Amino acid sequence: MGIKAMAVFCGSKCGENPLFEAETTQLGYLLAEKGIQLIYGGGNKGLMGAVANAVLEKNGTVTGIIPTLLSSLEHQHNGLTELLVVDTMHTRKLMLYEKCDAAIILPGGYGTLDEVFEMLTWNQLNIHNKPIFILNICGFYDNLIAHIIRMHEEKLLYAHPDEKITVLERALDLTNYLS
Repeated sequence: MGIKAMAVFCGSKCGENPLFEAETTQLGYLLAEKGIQLIYGGGNKGLMGAVANAVLEKNGTVTGIIPTLLSSLEHQHNGLTELLVVDTMHTRKLMLYEKCDAAIILPGGYGTLDEVFEMLTWNQLNIHNKPIFILNICGFYDNLIAHIIRMHEEKLLYAHPDEKITVLERALDLTNYLS
């Protein structure tokens, strides 16, 4: 695939399940070990902070993109390789998509879902054709995946979900897709 930069979409909170943070940290280590630049939302707390800190711990490269609005709410990470502060959420998302070669979705809230569906929509419209992975830790996205399959069964999608999304159970499963 030639992935040199991976966008990671995830929560600014860790959630209740300790495996969310453990797998997120493992993903960060994997990206750094493979020399893949992390592109993410720029926060220093929650799963966002965990993935950035893991990449940095292994001397990897991290670019964070955060809108001014969230720089205090998500506590912008000041220890990154590069931190870009932008005006709007739309600018943030556009830059995240432009700078990555692929994206992986981890547990998160509304913002994470917004990012994944915009990226899927752009993929469907051929604005880009970047691989999209869902890290389905402990079945977190089982219902979402079932709903996407239902949309396909109801003939509301242009392609089978397997053509647009690769579902992984553990962070190390991503290794098979990295060159």
